[in-house]
Amino acid sequence: MPIYEYECKKCGNNFEKLIFNIKDTSITCPDCGAKQVKRLLSTARVIGGGIQNCVPRPGPAKGFS
Repeated sequence: MPIYEYECKKCGNNFEKLIFNIKDTSITCPDCGAKQVKRLLSTARVIGGGIQNCVPRPGPAKGFS
């Protein structure tokens, strides 16, 4: 279940919404209640890790012998 980021076209509020069904069109602004919202392109979040988890660790050489 992804969390999408939206911007209200009426008041400019940015908010996030957990979406259970991608075809759900009942998204409304939590501040003003407007239904004119635009889904934003947001970046992915990595939880529970850091750059040290992305770097290959030294180990035995693998390949053909």
